[in-house]
Amino acid sequence: MEVILLENILNLGNIGDKVSVKNGFGRNFLLKQGKALRFNKENLELVNKKKDELNKKNNEIKIKFKEIAKLINNKTFTFNKESKENGDLYGSIKPKEITNLIKEKANADVSPSQIILKDNLNKIGLFKVEVSFHSEVKAFVSIKIDKILSK
Repeated sequence: MEVILLENILNLGNIGDKVSVKNGFGRNFLLKQGKALRFNKENLELVNKKKDELNKKNNEIKIKFKEIAKLINNKTFTFNKESKENGDLYGSIKPKEITNLIKEKANADVSPSQIILKDNLNKIGLFKVEVSFHSEVKAFVSIKIDKILSK
């Protein structure tokens, strides 16, 4: 499926680019989220006319995300969890839990889909986690998992 991008998308392209994507990704994500239009002459002309407006909107979003990234970048967030003797947790920490803790401690809005976990957070220790706000704005936070001390 060929689409025209309405915003910059990491590893895909920039505003106004014509890209080929798999049908499911195009239909279920790009078109549904308003991030792209199907490629045809009318849509191409429409995007070319609106390109300045789309770039301006993209810059506003980027500035907003940069402020949030500045709030949380290089900060450490601590979870206290029950664990087994060998340091394994009874469950892993999910992106939703991370976003709730960031909202509570740093008062920053982060959605679970912006949290990029390289591996499962299911052991006691310190983990580096990437938060991808925008194709050009990223932040890195440390997630520290401590054992709950039993009485």
